[in-house]
Amino acid sequence: MDKLRVAVLGLNFGRQLIDRSFAPEGQADSDFELVGVCDVDRAKSDAAAARYGVEAYYSMDALLAENRIPVVVDIAGPVGRAERIGEMIRAGKDVMTTKHFETAPGAAAAVLEEARSLWRVIHLNSPNPGASPDLAAMLSWRGQFDLGAPVAARAEVWTHYREEADGSWYDDPNQCPMAPVLRLGVYLINDLVRILGRARRVAVMGTRLFTGRPTDDNGQLSIEFENGALANVFASFCVRDGDHYRNGLTLNYERGTVYRNVGPERAGEETELGVVVNDDMWAPRRLAAQMTVPRCNGEYDWTGFAAAVRREADAPGYEIDHIVEPLRILDAMAKAAKSGKTEEV
Repeated sequence: MDKLRVAVLGLNFGRQLIDRSFAPEGQADSDFELVGVCDVDRAKSDAAAARYGVEAYYSMDALLAENRIPVVVDIAGPVGRAERIGEMIRAGKDVMTTKHFETAPGAAAAVLEEARSLWRVIHLNSPNPGASPDLAAMLSWRGQFDLGAPVAARAEVWTHYREEADGSWYDDPNQCPMAPVLRLGVYLINDLVRILGRARRVAVMGTRLFTGRPTDDNGQLSIEFENGALANVFASFCVRDGDHYRNGLTLNYERGTVYRNVGPERAGEETELGVVVNDDMWAPRRLAAQMTVPRCNGEYDWTGFAAAVRREADAPGYEIDHIVEPLRILDAMAKAAKSGKTEEV
């Protein structure tokens, strides 16, 4: 089958994505051919075009006018992304983009509905279409082991950054509130929505420890879900222990607990899962199941995206609320960061 021709819009993180995904033997190489790059910074476009041997574009209008490119990867910033993607799908393009999808939940919902009406495809790296292998296992265990109602979750992610202010949206508390939660913890928020459903209210707490930016580098978000479950998402740029981006999750049910990437031991880079149950109140705890999977929420599902673009019958798809509900949570988080109060979702 012929490869799908694709262009990448946005060449800050976009260059890293190209190196990882579109290089020979990269994650997208079997299904996609990179033929163009686009950035309003002409020097960036020219440098990337020369490096990858592709066409340079200097505006989105010029890129969308190119009929030989059916797929666009939008790696520009999230502010106004729904408007940009709206132009792309009306120009007949299918789109892969990145978290977080948009800053305005209403605009996100509208463009996703429009894409569905136009039979155009929009995919993200997080949330994935369908359920990623780790979430699929966790969701199945609830019924398999009769875990009962969800009670609580602790989700955590950290890494080591010592960033300096550069005038980007990362420096703006209005565009980047609770920065580590927005930039890293969003993967965990997406997971929690997939598992626990809609949220009712949130509260936040953040600090600046080492960053040179005017935004927080250490933060946590508390979420009350409509089903009564409570969750905490901790995210930080302040920890250097080698356990970067592990997206740990402890999920308590009334009759058992599910773990993902929790604890000091690591068998490798794969995602590690386990479920612990208690068959009788005073019986010993029992490890009911344990497994590793190669991919978790946050990886680009290029194979699934290609299947969707080719309109294959078994291609993965989305429930729109799985994309929009996390954005409602982020919107409430931004309000809570300003008010210092608990805010309704």
